[in-house]
Amino acid sequence: MRRNPLLLTYETLTRAFAPFAPLLLAWRKRVGKEDPARLGERLGIAGRARGDKPVAWLHGASVGEGLALMPLVERLIERGFEVLVTTGTVTSASVIGARLPAGAIHQYVPLDAPKFFARFLDHWRPSLVLVAESELWPNMIHALGLRGVPVVLVNARVSERSFRRWMKVPAAIGTMLGKVDLCLAQSQDDAGRLVQLGAPRVQVAGNLKYDVAAPPVDSAQLAEIAAIIGSRPVWVAASTHPGEEDIAAQVHLQLEKRFDLLTIVAPRHPERGDEIATGAANSGLDVELRSSGAPIAAHSRFYIADTVGEMGLLYRLASVVFLGKSLTGSGGQNPIEPAKLGCAILHGPRVENFAEVYRELDSAQGAVEVGDAETLARVLAMLFADSARLRQMARSANEAVERFAGATNNIMSALEPYFMQMRVERR
Repeated sequence: MRRNPLLLTYETLTRAFAPFAPLLLAWRKRVGKEDPARLGERLGIAGRARGDKPVAWLHGASVGEGLALMPLVERLIERGFEVLVTTGTVTSASVIGARLPAGAIHQYVPLDAPKFFARFLDHWRPSLVLVAESELWPNMIHALGLRGVPVVLVNARVSERSFRRWMKVPAAIGTMLGKVDLCLAQSQDDAGRLVQLGAPRVQVAGNLKYDVAAPPVDSAQLAEIAAIIGSRPVWVAASTHPGEEDIAAQVHLQLEKRFDLLTIVAPRHPERGDEIATGAANSGLDVELRSSGAPIAAHSRFYIADTVGEMGLLYRLASVVFLGKSLTGSGGQNPIEPAKLGCAILHGPRVENFAEVYRELDSAQGAVEVGDAETLARVLAMLFADSARLRQMARSANEAVERFAGATNNIMSALEPYFMQMRVERR
């Protein structure tokens, strides 16, 4: 079959780039975007031995996509697979690596050059590949197709923005999707876009993120900090992006006139902690940085949680969570985890990447949209002054996300023909 010219050009360029990949990785290591001890994995060099069981390879781009795969990890282990989970960021490796059960391992996904993926696949020899959302890399998909390894797109999502961008190169996208055995979409809208883009087999299975267990917590640490905070009102500005921390500082300054308030800011990129602290201090706030070792104390007011893997603790301490990348950013952040942990949800208008879940939360009155610092402060003040209303809002948020669980079962049912084929081939 003739190769698509655009994809063939991409392959040629990435082949030419491969000798220079170590230079790119060295630069990324210097700026904190690569793990110095695991650079080989980005070149397809395995960091772990392969076991004797058939391998199911699950791939997600970063933290959110990787975490969404966790319910499938456990079910595939139960079905007798060794599960390999790959992601591409340092933060995702830390968060997901800590949550993987026995029988599953994490590796960094190789850079998308033919040489690196050939090396990766020679070692791992996966029997089945599940790719989260729309993380399709041309050389990866082509290499798997040459080896006859079935590829299933799970939790598949195509935003309207991505759809418009992909439609500019319909032949290339159609060729890639044509090599995907099955697309299991989050929603009817996603399924429709995938069909228009050329996916030959599409089903709606639901959103795996509703099935992900709440993030873990050290119960003794939680109890200790909760006792220190006592009855003080607490809110978390979570996964914030530049500009939203300034808004959180403005809100805190306004509300501390009425409430003995604790504001916790958990930036999407923890390495920005010092920058955020400087901005807040310039606003006149006393600031504490968790990365510097400062604990949450009785005197804490504006606390910056610039660490990784502690959202399970922070969400359990708060009664209200504002989800970032929705006021000054674009696309929003996933509200399911805080909703599962009984938090009322606040968000800006720019939540198109999670439009469905925010629609449900808003409709159930478990979430409220705020458009600026003044509105955010006003809604927080109303909720802190009316504890019954705050509890009802948190309950509604929890019930809304629990209603949409079940994607894991749907996906496992859709994968059953692949399991049956593997049993036949092993006989």
